[in-house]
Amino acid sequence: MTKLSVNINKIATLRNSRGGNMPNVVQVAQDVQKFGAQGVTVHPRPDERHIRYQDARDLKHHVYTEYNIEGNPVRKFIDLVLEIRPTQVTLVPDADDAITSNAGWDTLKNRDFLMDVIQEFKQNGIRTSIFVDPDLKMIEGAKITGTDRIELYTEQYAHQFGLGNTQAILPYQEAAILANQLDLGINAGHDLSLQNIRFFKENIPGLLEVSIGHALICESLYLGIENVVNMYLNKLR
Repeated sequence: MTKLSVNINKIATLRNSRGGNMPNVVQVAQDVQKFGAQGVTVHPRPDERHIRYQDARDLKHHVYTEYNIEGNPVRKFIDLVLEIRPTQVTLVPDADDAITSNAGWDTLKNRDFLMDVIQEFKQNGIRTSIFVDPDLKMIEGAKITGTDRIELYTEQYAHQFGLGNTQAILPYQEAAILANQLDLGINAGHDLSLQNIRFFKENIPGLLEVSIGHALICESLYLGIENVVNMYLNKLR
């Protein structure tokens, strides 16, 4: 079964819009695990506009499944991850002003930088993953960095699938086949939803984990978060 890691950034966005501690980020993390999610993901950004660095610290004591921290590996982020030592760190090349993640790494141009960062994390027992587009050269470059896994950036698939273009899965299939040949674990995330997740899962060989936040929280407004978590789990089996 492909594991479901719930990204709870949007819970923090809602909390931050009013101040205080409602909804409670830690409580939601505890709840989604109780409902069956096999992981919790957070993506703190330098301006802390949703998940704050302190949230990431607080969650360390409450995530008993897999804890995945995503972010751009600036020094402040690296130090946070080394302090917390989550199950996995996912490296994302976010610009400071990016509303959301919008591109994978150029693993060739950034090879030496990524190698140094990944080595530091792996020496501290933290599994590493690199956010990449479904580009075969970038997959090959990821292998050279020493990363354990890649996370396929799925926005283009999700957009095209919504237009009825199921052929949009093909670059992701090719990327997954190559990753499997290179012994790279495969994660995926960005704009995956209840509408497109099953087709993606069925067509990506060796898919280990998906990280889903925005769509899952939006769907939960109508259907309830416990129900939605289990709907995802059923589609990922």
